[in-house]
Amino acid sequence: MTRPVSAQIPRSERKPLYVKVVTQPALHGCWSVNISETGIGLIATPRRPSEGPHENEPVEMSFSLPDTGAHVRVHGVVRWRHDTGGGVGTVTALGVSFGAFEAADGVKLARYLSTSHLQVVAAYASEDESRAVRQALDGVATPHFAANAEDAHALLSRGDMAALLVCGQDEAQALALVESLGAERAEVDPSGAGPPSDLASRIVYCAPAAPERLVALFNSGRIYRALGAFPEAEALRESVLQAGREHGFRTEQWRMALELERNLLRERALAQAPVGAPGRNAEDVGFRSPAMQRVMEMVRLVAPHRVAVLLQGETGTGKEVLARILHRLSGRGDLPLVIQDCGALTETLLESELFGHVKGAFTGAVSDHPGLFVLANGGTIFLDEIENTTPNLQAKLLRVLETGDVRPVGGTLVRHVDVRVVAASNRDLGEEVRGGRFRADLFYRLNSFTIDIPPLRDRPEDIPELSRAFVEQFNRSLKRSATGVAPDADEVLHGYAWPGNVRELRNVVERAVLLSRPGEMLTRRLLPPALINSAVPRADPTGDGSLRARLHQVERELIREALERHGGVLRRAAVALGMDPVTLGRRARRHGLWKPD
Repeated sequence: MTRPVSAQIPRSERKPLYVKVVTQPALHGCWSVNISETGIGLIATPRRPSEGPHENEPVEMSFSLPDTGAHVRVHGVVRWRHDTGGGVGTVTALGVSFGAFEAADGVKLARYLSTSHLQVVAAYASEDESRAVRQALDGVATPHFAANAEDAHALLSRGDMAALLVCGQDEAQALALVESLGAERAEVDPSGAGPPSDLASRIVYCAPAAPERLVALFNSGRIYRALGAFPEAEALRESVLQAGREHGFRTEQWRMALELERNLLRERALAQAPVGAPGRNAEDVGFRSPAMQRVMEMVRLVAPHRVAVLLQGETGTGKEVLARILHRLSGRGDLPLVIQDCGALTETLLESELFGHVKGAFTGAVSDHPGLFVLANGGTIFLDEIENTTPNLQAKLLRVLETGDVRPVGGTLVRHVDVRVVAASNRDLGEEVRGGRFRADLFYRLNSFTIDIPPLRDRPEDIPELSRAFVEQFNRSLKRSATGVAPDADEVLHGYAWPGNVRELRNVVERAVLLSRPGEMLTRRLLPPALINSAVPRADPTGDGSLRARLHQVERELIREALERHGGVLRRAAVALGMDPVTLGRRARRHGLWKPD
């Protein structure tokens, strides 16, 4: 039995985690890079490019949490995948969002993330040094002690260590460990462009050495700090905390760089895809409701013009889908569409991601980064959840919107860009302005063309078309052969309020397609019980209250219940109802409840 993560436990931020992960479909050499309660970042070295799960495909994962012995099993969906190199040299990065955990594994993970500390290796520490390290790091880091180089390498190979303390009084022994780690790093990744998992650049040296030797090691990036033998507790504590922060920052920067590159490559591939390719997605749906038809008219009207567009609607109404349609119809479809969730990063990281930074602008800025506005030059940038930006960042966004000039963090040179801005919010930005939470000048700049997207509960006419589009989409991605949505399932879908809107409908259809048998229609039995129990039956639109109509409905309900109770096996259902199987099959087909294989 699977359960979602407990909603009672506060969400934790993403943390570094380097452990072996076993996946199904199998992916060779798979390790985690970071983890939160909602998802995990993975890197792997597949034997062939097609190995393992791809975007929008389900994946099962199994891994152990360091130091606890707790084993976690979880089902998820690949949200993005990025492959570099080719053949034997291929490195694959994936971002996976968690779906359901086995038993109480979600609670195990939440508890681990809320209580875990930085992990630190202390090599060659004497008894007195070990005691001092424990006292200095109490409450902020968990030290692991290595008596020799082999033990140190074994601990470091776990991958979750934030720093290495080189202690002891044997100068030659300590320097040999530092040199071996530096040589190992150069052999594994001569360019230094790989994932930020090496610890040679985060060595805190607490052993004796000649000053000129320490300066050389520091300048070459072989050590992070040199504190000398028996350092002050506060200095040791600060060095470890700073190393951990840099470790986390470099991991996040590397992840964002991979995801950005993956997005740009994907957009180029979409732009080069032939028009009229087989199959369709939700953005190709012909909406039936008058409300969405008006929305699409506004989208087609504003798309060719450079004016900024503000999309407002509840979470899950399809704002990103509309942004993609706007980009496709804008005349900029062959240029990049760059997407950024403004609620996913801190102000500092978001500013760096949007406007770029120069080398040395802050700790961890090891090279120039152009920023999303520069990378989207000529195309479109979609800023989702823009209401989560800070006033300081809003002022800088306003300047880019008004002048087109972008200045990277820490830089002096200004670059002019031509970018179409599409923003989205799940709150009323006018109310945010009146409440003092959003800058009025930026709101008026974005408010030149606002499109309000109605929630799904206000446009039930769109549910059948959306459902069919999702069935086709998941038949392709999940390699299933569902033949549509049966009337009994359609009735439940119409009677549900859809607080999660189109995104929730998409997840429900995905689950039903995954559970369906070959060639089966999606019936009521494949829908989540909570959704069935919450749905309100629709009133008969014809108003036909005749005896014949009521008997027809009663017969349909009895056949549906019998088929559900007997797992869809027609012969068993017929025995339970005291009917001939041929007659039951004919009536079940007439009610849309059964289709022969």
